[in-house]
Amino acid sequence: MYEGAVQDLIDELGRLPGVGPKSAQRIAFHVLAAEPADVERLADTLKRVKNEVKFCSVCGNVAEADTCRICLDPRRDPSVICVVEEPKDVVAIERTREFRGRYHVLGGAISPIDGVGPDDLRIRELMVRLRDDTITELILATDPNLEGEATATYLARLLKDLGITVTRLASGLPVGGDLEYADEVTLGRAFSGRRRMD
Repeated sequence: MYEGAVQDLIDELGRLPGVGPKSAQRIAFHVLAAEPADVERLADTLKRVKNEVKFCSVCGNVAEADTCRICLDPRRDPSVICVVEEPKDVVAIERTREFRGRYHVLGGAISPIDGVGPDDLRIRELMVRLRDDTITELILATDPNLEGEATATYLARLLKDLGITVTRLASGLPVGGDLEYADEVTLGRAFSGRRRMD
């Protein structure tokens, strides 16, 4: 459609997750109209992220050093590990301010259709961490979708003989949602996870 660099930029932006052709075109033309200093700052930030950001050697979260700030924090409870799929899930849980343990980032979920099996995830590293006798609970916080459920089920079976309590995040109706719009699986989980009102 466009000449040279403009089309190349649209093509590259279109390869980003969640960015379709129209969005890629809008972003490309925004970049074209932006001040050169703003574009330079964006380019420098992208380079810095690629050069400076690593994955924590302990948990797999994003870090600027060998170990992330959560793993280094002595106030965190080392006996509880919350297993998540991606670093963005750590951020979501941290925003709740409800969890004070440590994390383990798998780097995805089991998805045979996408060619992702258990060996493609950081499950071996998790098993090494679980050799530590101080760990008493493992919280499976994978996504409540087909791949996340498959991953949680696989981990639960793998860990059942280790003597560690394995729990799964509850799922059900969202706050502010209407019953009539809930699907059968969500409504079923809400029923099975119901609790007593005191």
